[in-house]
Amino acid sequence: MAESAKRVARQAEKRLDKVAENVREQFDRVTGGKFSDTVKDGRFAAPDHGADRGRTEEQRRDQGGSER
Repeated sequence: MAESAKRVARQAEKRLDKVAENVREQFDRVTGGKFSDTVKDGRFAAPDHGADRGRTEEQRRDQGGSER
């Protein structure tokens, strides 16, 4: 029973991979690849707020607030 379940899971994973690949190809075709290129270039990457967070904590300490 466990082997058949593993086989079914592998087949489902392969089918889902094919679906995902087809969706990517169609999306790139529709958008002309512009959107995916923008994402790959890092335009939508999350900014690093580490410096801002440190500044905020320093201000809080200076004002007598909790350090966290």
